Amino acid sequence: MAPETYAPLTPETIPARLGGLPALRALIGPDPATWRAVEVGDGNLNLVFIVSGPSGKAVAKQALPYVRLVGESWPLPLERAWFEWNALTREAARAPGSVPTVHHFDREQALLVMEFLDDHVILRKSLIAGVEHPGLASFLGLFCARTLFRSTDLSLPTAEKKADVALFAGNVALMDITEALVFTDPYRDAPMNRHTPGLEALVAELRADEALKVEAQHLKWAYTANAEALLHGDLHTGSIMAVGDRISVIDPEFASYGPIGFDVGMLIANFLMAYHAQSGHEAAPGERDGYREWILGVAEGIWTTFVAEFARLWREERRGILYPAALYEDQGQPAAAERALADRLGAIWVDALGFCGVEIHRRILGLAHNADFETIAYEARRAACEAPALRLGRALVHGRRTIGSMADVCALARAEDAAGR
Repeated sequence: MAPETYAPLTPETIPARLGGLPALRALIGPDPATWRAVEVGDGNLNLVFIVSGPSGKAVAKQALPYVRLVGESWPLPLERAWFEWNALTREAARAPGSVPTVHHFDREQALLVMEFLDDHVILRKSLIAGVEHPGLASFLGLFCARTLFRSTDLSLPTAEKKADVALFAGNVALMDITEALVFTDPYRDAPMNRHTPGLEALVAELRADEALKVEAQHLKWAYTANAEALLHGDLHTGSIMAVGDRISVIDPEFASYGPIGFDVGMLIANFLMAYHAQSGHEAAPGERDGYREWILGVAEGIWTTFVAEFARLWREERRGILYPAALYEDQGQPAAAERALADRLGAIWVDALGFCGVEIHRRILGLAHNADFETIAYEARRAACEAPALRLGRALVHGRRTIGSMADVCALARAEDAAGR
């Protein structure tokens, strides 16, 4: 691929730049002159193209040397594409069929060429449109359990785990974005923050909540200090594509090692926000009440499936240095292993609730907002949807050690929503 030094792709240059790759000629068409490329990226960081030809299609994703949402004033290393490629290969091995196939990776050009997911749409768009996807909760719960468990010291040989921790520790720039934008900036008057007019009193209340800010920093400590598992790092409904019951997880460029509850909590948070946004997308009051309950059912099902699969993997694939069978089952003490499992799941639950709460806050008060709320045109209506979500986020952070189940979380969401109507 030319040129040898990095240069951003354009629709016009893609045939010449990628046309020399045999794998892509076989996939798209033998004559690059017949290829067509369209830029479709709507995210915060990268260029994304659909490249089509007489034989098929592929997706080309290229990192830019800055944050696309902000511009060249915020530089960002191209090396994040290297971490994304490494994360995708591990996710594909640990949860087969859950991520797009990678056809080509070019480290110098910060470029991934991947499977085109025919007819798929970003899941967040489905949630805004009121579309249900059968099997969604099961797919996501299994994805979380398998990718997370199989990257821990419960499963990996210790040398492989430590080498992986060292590798992904290099994804410093994107971890820095998470550390600032998720855990710190929402709770202060940061320069790039913004919020919907009408939320000023509630925003001031949250930023005056000293205990909330202490908890947010406890969670930041956990994120930075606990290298439990390889995280997707940015697992939300904009990083999932779906059509019917066919689902795929994309965009793990924020991958790093961290606490297991991070991915789970971030994911559930985005379904809770989608729940609170539904009234803003109704043509008539109550029109989406059934769909709102479906969303809460997905959130609850993600956790239920995660717990069941994590427990299965614990019992069948626990071959690492942690909680070895030599201490429990091999000595005729399987109940002790079950108690240890319950303790670990309890700790993951507490973490997940906290991460869930801060994710809700940062998506409403920080730099990067969710389309669930942002596509509600009338500001007063949007603020009326966001306020209950902000209150729910605070309740989850404060109550993470006492809230007992996802049923309790869903009940809190319903109560906050009802109070805001």
